[in-house]
Amino acid sequence: MISQNKDKTSSSIKSAKPLWTPTRDRIAASHMQKFLEISFSRGKIKKPTWQDLYHWSVTQTEDFWGSLSEFLEIKWQVKPQRAFTTGSTMRSAKWFEGGMLNFAENILPTPDDKVVLIAIAEGSDRREWTALELWNDVARCAQSLKTTGVEHGDRVAGVLINGPEAIIAMLATSSIGAIWSSCSPDFGARGIRDRLVQIKPKVVFATESYQYGGKHIASLCESLEALFELDPKPKVISVNHLKRGQDEFAKFCRKPASKDLTPLKIDFVARSFSNPLYIMFSSGTTGLPKCITHGVGGTLIQHKKELLLHSDLGPDDSLMFFTTCGWMMWNWMASGLAVGASLVTFDGAPAYPDPSTLWDVCRREGVTHFGTSPKFISVCSHDPNFNPNSKGQLSKLRVILSTGSPLLPAHYDWVYSNFSNVHLASISGGTDIIGCFMLGNPILPVYSGEIQAPGLGMAIESWDESQKPVAGQKGELVCVKPFVSMPVCFWNDADGERYRKAYFDFYPERDVWRHGDFIEFTDHGGIVVYGRSDATLNPGGVRIGTAEIYRAVETLPCISDSLAVGQDIADDVRVILFVKLERGQTWSEELSKSIKAKIRSELTPRHVPAVILPVKDIPYTRSGKKVEMAVAKVLRGEEVSNKDALSNPESLLEYEALKKSLVPNGL
Repeated sequence: MISQNKDKTSSSIKSAKPLWTPTRDRIAASHMQKFLEISFSRGKIKKPTWQDLYHWSVTQTEDFWGSLSEFLEIKWQVKPQRAFTTGSTMRSAKWFEGGMLNFAENILPTPDDKVVLIAIAEGSDRREWTALELWNDVARCAQSLKTTGVEHGDRVAGVLINGPEAIIAMLATSSIGAIWSSCSPDFGARGIRDRLVQIKPKVVFATESYQYGGKHIASLCESLEALFELDPKPKVISVNHLKRGQDEFAKFCRKPASKDLTPLKIDFVARSFSNPLYIMFSSGTTGLPKCITHGVGGTLIQHKKELLLHSDLGPDDSLMFFTTCGWMMWNWMASGLAVGASLVTFDGAPAYPDPSTLWDVCRREGVTHFGTSPKFISVCSHDPNFNPNSKGQLSKLRVILSTGSPLLPAHYDWVYSNFSNVHLASISGGTDIIGCFMLGNPILPVYSGEIQAPGLGMAIESWDESQKPVAGQKGELVCVKPFVSMPVCFWNDADGERYRKAYFDFYPERDVWRHGDFIEFTDHGGIVVYGRSDATLNPGGVRIGTAEIYRAVETLPCISDSLAVGQDIADDVRVILFVKLERGQTWSEELSKSIKAKIRSELTPRHVPAVILPVKDIPYTRSGKKVEMAVAKVLRGEEVSNKDALSNPESLLEYEALKKSLVPNGL
């Protein structure tokens, strides 16, 4: 039984009424409802309800994942003997043994004249690919990789902007059974080196230059500086999206001058279900980035499940997710091709020259599914006169996806004040699982501040300090059963020790995946995310999630952003809150008092910061996550080991300057 014990620090954002409820027609037309009805008709579930469907998915592991793979129409070159075999531990479970498949074969659309890929990049012209053109570019790139000596199991990397060349190179790599890894050119020489030196790629595709925020940035030299330290040195293929088929990438792919008329042959190399597909990198804010390796089949099934069922993305839809090639959302977005959707890639500053930029792309390209971050929604919401949908220009937009950090109630309010018929789906998971533990659900209502539901097949719980599942109060996010997109390994971790320490050592007596997030299950069956549990504040022994404070503070019209950290003082911890003011606002003691009063009234006296200080900027990772731990390290006088993992590392200088004024004995 799940305990219903509630404390004073439990979420204060619960709403009795949903902000959005899907219509009967919308539910009936959704892929989730179709899967539910098929499962009911086949006797898999007793009642045709979401609750029964989810219960089956986490109690009948083999039956569920086997049925799901059939519904998702996974293309097998050799069919598996069975979907799941229990192991002695979560990590030793076996998935789809005997099955052989190829990721690119499952992703690439049938080669025809449908436009499936549109590229938008700041400072350059719009480009588009039909399914036939994409197929043939992948075929030619794959052949050139083989000619270069790339074989199955070799690594190929991209230091690329989010554009079609990255998708083409990734699909070509996976078609021949090689392993793809990517990062963004803005990582800098050290960030690129720290990642690629660990995996020794045989070929690297690298962007020559790009534009961001109106500035032209030459990036190839930094990439070459990083690659110079690799041993053996990879073959480097430069990419220049401004040259229209005249760059080194086009020559490598032997791109013809005239349009494709017939599809070329692609030899899709069969791989086992758990063969490596992607090597993903952790953010690296606490040391050298971990090389998290994900398998062919697990990635495919997880992504198709999340895109088709939970996001209701299908053949008539168009997906644009604002991301970079250094974030797992790029891999997730690329899999949209697998459900027949078209992709719109965007590279550039999301709010340049103003916040309407991305919304205008959605309007022009008829985007139905737009993925963004709470930070971008916050920027949009702080202009009271900004309404991207004032005249219904975005009538085709059906779903807004948000991830990177917790979506605050104020963000929900802004979205639904502008888009009454949009499904707002907050999603949460990470690079570790190349997918989501909890996300949207097209057949359920949306409540303010809540992620709608766990993902199908994801047996997640919230544990209190006695390791018991609880609802109505905060706890540690754990997953208690194997799931298909667990990493197959960490690269260069032969005995699996780093893998085990990363997820399974927190509860040494319990074989469960501890994710490191602080969550709460609500009465609606939804989930509130309170931020990283390793950044949890503990004043007076009360555990406080940083997102609780952000929910209260960032609704104030004078506050643009905020960051909270804990600082040890005597035998306790005090909360320090840094706030970034809106342009034109002035800091005062009165403002500090009003912030404290708001936190006290909406939360508890324990949440009230001991110190509030204004700052010019809040540090973020390149995937849009606030980095409380980096600031806490600065205040303790510790070295932040990998500043290249931050999108704005220069912001830490201000916290360094504030450190002396925050010495506990001095206040």
